[in-house]
Amino acid sequence: MTATLTFHPLGNADCTRIDFADGRKMLLDYADMRNDSDPFDVRCDLPEELRKDLRAARRDNYDVVAFTHLDDDHCCGSDEFFWLEHALKYQGEGRIRIKELWVPAAAILEDGCQDSARVIRQEARHRLRKGEGIRVFSRPAKLKKWIEDNGMFWESRAHLVVDAGQHVPGFTKFGSERAEFFVHSPFAWRLNENEVIDRNEDSIVLQATFLEGGRETYALFMSDINYDSIAQIVDTTRRHGRDDRLLWDVFKIPHHCSYLSLNNIKGEDITEPVPQVKWLCENRGRERHTMISTSWSIPQKGTDEDDDVQPPHRQAANYYERVARAKDGRFRVTMDEPTKGKPKPCQIEITDRGARFLTISATVGSASITSTPARAG
Repeated sequence: MTATLTFHPLGNADCTRIDFADGRKMLLDYADMRNDSDPFDVRCDLPEELRKDLRAARRDNYDVVAFTHLDDDHCCGSDEFFWLEHALKYQGEGRIRIKELWVPAAAILEDGCQDSARVIRQEARHRLRKGEGIRVFSRPAKLKKWIEDNGMFWESRAHLVVDAGQHVPGFTKFGSERAEFFVHSPFAWRLNENEVIDRNEDSIVLQATFLEGGRETYALFMSDINYDSIAQIVDTTRRHGRDDRLLWDVFKIPHHCSYLSLNNIKGEDITEPVPQVKWLCENRGRERHTMISTSWSIPQKGTDEDDDVQPPHRQAANYYERVARAKDGRFRVTMDEPTKGKPKPCQIEITDRGARFLTISATVGSASITSTPARAG
């Protein structure tokens, strides 16, 4: 087994853990959203879930923690969970260390951050000044200026920056981890041209490739980008003749199943995507794929939740379900697995037969696992 992807039930929030073949561990986002004082809050206790896994592995650190962007639903509580280098108040017994921090360039450049976002920004800036323990995604001219304005030479920090269209250093599908990451976003031109940072559109989007037994399995981690940014990713990737970089067996649905990641028109019962998003979903998704919506349950038609401007949106879910049916795939919502009343982290194992979705029993617990066969052929 090359890797295991674990998606946590956090409502409209993200935290995906990746366990690699060589024992390395990665987190994509961290958002502790549970209200412990509310007995009806069934979101998982994220710190406890992660600590339990780390204890089993006999470690107190992650090899990589990536914050795709600094919205609260992607970094909430990180200042209480992680051991951070830039200030003593974020250090001490029980905090979890980060060997390498990944952030978009926007996380370095943004002013006016509050709460956990500000703390992660300060940690990223500290590591960039130090010149180690960080990867910054995208190299806009504004980033170079920030580095030089803070007394550093661009040439001494350029190796820490990864552009769209490149692979992230330190991971290769032919190495012990048997995995690589190709960067789709953010685009440097967005930060150069726009005065105001748009966290969602300037976020990190990756394709992961896992190699097991000669078979490649692909996962797209789409962060919270909207349809126009997805269209730009598709157009740019195809223009460079790299259609394979948009293949997927696992699709982390963007923006918690918002219709705005498909089109700006919601539709009455289904959101019909713009052409580029349609091509990505219907032509790049392989047979027996899995689409994961990291969100609350999909609202029913005619309910109060159905009128909510916030995702998830029923119309978007109807489109993704249509895509899944056409490829004998599956559409899953994190807050519904295995049941709405008792959601638990769900997992996808990457094997020599592809991606295998695992369902944890709601009655017995983590020891009882039923699996959905991996894609074959």
